[in-house]
Amino acid sequence: MTPEAKRIISELRHDFYSLFSAAMKVPVRVTGNSSVGDFSIASWIDQRHRLNYLRVYAYTAPDELIPKRPFILRLAINKGVGRVMTTRQVQECRGVNHGWDFELTVLPEEILDFLPWIVSLVKAYEKGSPSLVQEPPHPFDFKVPNVGLLNDAWTQKAWLLSDYRHEDQKGA
Repeated sequence: MTPEAKRIISELRHDFYSLFSAAMKVPVRVTGNSSVGDFSIASWIDQRHRLNYLRVYAYTAPDELIPKRPFILRLAINKGVGRVMTTRQVQECRGVNHGWDFELTVLPEEILDFLPWIVSLVKAYEKGSPSLVQEPPHPFDFKVPNVGLLNDAWTQKAWLLSDYRHEDQKGA
């Protein structure tokens, strides 16, 4: 990843986690260093005392070898446990929420626009009321999985840019 892409994702991750923490109206713990690598996460305990977590990371990014690679971000909820648990959180919760997960793939300029929508999605899932989910700020499409629920969404712009990348690589 280029230094500029690293700087942008670090700033966006910091801003998103800070705003998400404020909007959730429950304690949200941000762990890891958002300026180093993709290992920082925001986690919270839901009403059922389950640990949930959110992570923002680069799906694709320009680097020295492929400087024209599209810069696309992914926002993942409850995907890939890794280093989520801390001693304090283990004592407060009944374990990691394996009941649902979600991924949203966006362009860097779209991610902060999705903050209220992500908060409404989390709250709607927690209350079991899909009607609480707001309209998304940018059009997106769900990618239909082979099995399981629809839990993978891409904004139309991210999908088109990703398709362009695949077409560009075919011609190379």
